[in-house]
Amino acid sequence: MESVINTIVARPPAPGHRLRVVGLDGSESIDLSELHAQAGRLAAHLHSQGVERGDRIGILAANSLEWVLLDLAALRLGVVTAGFEPGKFEASDELLTRYDLKHLITDRSAKEIRHLAETGTETPAALPPPPCYEPTDTTTLKFTSGSTGRPKGLAASVGSIDSSLRAVQEMFQHGPDDDLFVFLPLSLLQQRYWIYSALRYGHDVTVSTYEAAFLAMRQTQPTVVMGVPGFYESAKKHIEARAAASNRPLEQEARKLFGDRIRYLWTGSAPASAAMLRFFTTAGLPIYEGYGLNETCIVSKNHPGAHREGSVGRVLPGKHVLIDPDTNAVSVRSDFPVNTRYAYAQPGESERMFAPDGTVRTGDVGHIDDDGFLYIHGRADDTIVLDNGKKVVVRPIEEAMKASPAIAECVVFCPGQTKLVAVVSPSHEPPDHEAIAVHLAQTNATLERDERIHKVVVASPPFSIEGDTLTSQFKPKRSRILDLHRAEIHDSDRGIHA
Repeated sequence: MESVINTIVARPPAPGHRLRVVGLDGSESIDLSELHAQAGRLAAHLHSQGVERGDRIGILAANSLEWVLLDLAALRLGVVTAGFEPGKFEASDELLTRYDLKHLITDRSAKEIRHLAETGTETPAALPPPPCYEPTDTTTLKFTSGSTGRPKGLAASVGSIDSSLRAVQEMFQHGPDDDLFVFLPLSLLQQRYWIYSALRYGHDVTVSTYEAAFLAMRQTQPTVVMGVPGFYESAKKHIEARAAASNRPLEQEARKLFGDRIRYLWTGSAPASAAMLRFFTTAGLPIYEGYGLNETCIVSKNHPGAHREGSVGRVLPGKHVLIDPDTNAVSVRSDFPVNTRYAYAQPGESERMFAPDGTVRTGDVGHIDDDGFLYIHGRADDTIVLDNGKKVVVRPIEEAMKASPAIAECVVFCPGQTKLVAVVSPSHEPPDHEAIAVHLAQTNATLERDERIHKVVVASPPFSIEGDTLTSQFKPKRSRILDLHRAEIHDSDRGIHA
């Protein structure tokens, strides 16, 4: 099978398609053939500085053209990149030592990188021959989201990247008229997939940031948006508010926000609510949910021609989903695994996640229907056992609470194993306590007695990446939220009571 990575390393793309980078401070655009050439010149400079195949360089920077150039230059040399997310990691000598980095490049180096890429010289003598990667070779060290503690390192294999890109291209047929929109941090390997896809399959790609996403979409009119459920939940509330204020149809407001060229919306990385998925489909923007982990890459995906509501899609070729007959626990075995253990983790963490044969224990529970569609019911640890023996699955309760326009996020705890307490992140500041109280009563009315929320703690400040209560993929950090609000959770006099 063709290696996408080897193809984009070995030969330049045909001219005519572009990478755009859009931020709050402006935008720039570069033809993909020139991007390839500049990455080669930067690779030649790195090689002249003694950077060789097998070395590791760290990139601790915001999304930018320089980030892309460094990543592609590293691929050209066979150098492993370690993508560090700003805010989650700090530049230090300890970082260099801990992750065995030859160089650590930060935002401060941007001007120098640009100069070298634009004016440097790439000659046959300046660069070794392009590497020919084997499926088990690694190109990048990526990190888990950190939702369950300190991020763990995972060296990603070329085989896993290639197989994922081939599967996505087969499902969605990205082509010359497409512009794929990326705004999550490039330190997340999957965000770089879409740049590799553009170089191999011939389409445009736009890179932005979360803060500039809506502005960038209006400017560039993408055909595909890659986003996590939290982003679409925010967009949904924005569209609903604008439609109510203007008395215009939801579909019109949705198109104003996302642009007129949208072919489909992509979501994954965290559970998506059925209400949100239906909202966008009804508004004329088809949205397709998938399933995967850092440790597995993409496992299943809904797509045109193979979409089933409530599922996370049909299992992809090369992925084998195993369901435990007693517990419904989901495990995944891959023909081309991301890896079979963590590169950096506490003792025992690799063994807990990876079986001896490399099968990944996901921690999720679910089932597969007769047509091969996978359904995820929640996390195994989403189940709380009360002191009366009753088992309560909290994910549906949290989703029900998030249906309120006043609530952006909800995490349910159970102090003393007796009564449920929800910590909610308000959608607006100041919080609408009255609306939250009304929705609490409405939600409890639909639940059985043991499932009802005893009280709500309103987080102040709201959950955020900057506040270390959300991961970069907008998943709540449960342990961190519990630590911050432990006193309020346990204090019977504080909070909004049912």
